[in-house]
Parts: sequence; structure tokens; C-alpha cells
Amino acid sequence: MGREIALHRGMPVALVGAPVDQAQEAMILLHGRGATAEDILGLTQEFDAPDLAFIAPQAANSTWYPNRFIAPVASNEPWLTSALDVVDGLVNRLLAAGLPASRIFLLGFSQGGCLALEYAARHPQRYGGVIGLSAALIENGDQPRTYSGSLEGTSVFLGCSDADFHIPAARVDRSAQLLARLGVQWIAHLSRSGPYGQS
Repeated sequence: MGREIALHRGMPVALVGAPVDQAQEAMILLHGRGATAEDILGLTQEFDAPDLAFIAPQAANSTWYPNRFIAPVASNEPWLTSALDVVDGLVNRLLAAGLPASRIFLLGFSQGGCLALEYAARHPQRYGGVIGLSAALIENGDQPRTYSGSLEGTSVFLGCSDADFHIPAARVDRSAQLLARLGVQWIAHLSRSGPYGQS
């Protein structure tokens, strides 16, 4: 129990935009390694959505899990499970406030993007949308994971540089394939704008 408390549980959650109890939609934003909730909230300036609640949790030590997303899953525990629990708690909080999952969006950058995609794949339902920026699904070393359930009706955007050393293009393509099997409407986009950072 003490170890769990020392991870992500109880970390601050930043809120901007519409109050949750008044919002028509909500977006959970997950920052990357070494960043903060305030950093990822900078993206909210790009949205003209006064009825949207933006929620950004802070990772302990600004890191959701210690190793790369392509490392064996066991090497990222118990941090990964704790991080997924944070997202799950926020989703359940929004559901309890009366927002259906179809009006909840998940957005993450780099390590946070991997977390957003992984959460959606492990907790499939129809979300408003899932956006992974410089991200891919978290896998067990070099072995693809098996997911079940349905994300039918969910739009997913995968945006990643094909020059990003930390996120191989093949992993983005494979993530798109795995998500497609769950029934999503997805767009896999690889740009040539250069590397982003470690996930």
C-alpha cells in the first residue's frame, strides 16, 4: 500500500475550461516524460470549445513509467498500472458527473500518448476520440499484446515522426492495426518533421 501511495496516487490534477459539472464534453490530457500537467494544458489554446472541460493529471516525478514503452511490461510495473489507474479514476469521475464515454476524449504526448492509447485499448468503449502524439501502444518487449472488446465508433489519431528513434514507425503501424481490430476509425499519420522525445 505504501508503495502505491508513493507512485501516482494523490498527485495534483489541473483543470481548465468548463467546470466538469457544466461541461458538454471533456478531454483528459496526459503529459510526456519530464513534463508537467501545465505543459500539456498549453495545447488547450488550440481548441475553440468553451463547453469542454480539460483535465490534466500530474505524474509522480514527471514520469508515468520508468522504461521505454517497448520494454517488457514487467519492467515498467508498478508504475504503469498506477498510471492506468489514474486515467481510469478520471474517466469514472467524468462518467459519474453525467458525461457519457462518447463525450470523453483522451489525448497524450509521447509517454502520455502511449498511456492514452494503452488505456483505451485495455478499457474499450466508444470514446469521443483518442489522440496519441508521438506515441504507440505499450507492448511486452517485442511481442504484440492481445486486446479484446470494442472501440467501435471511436476516432483515433496517431501522429508520429518517422524520424523518431524512440517510436519506430513499425510500432505506430502495428498500433493502428491492433486498434483497427477493435473497430476504431483511425488515422495513422507519420510526418518528417524530426524526432520528438523518449516514450
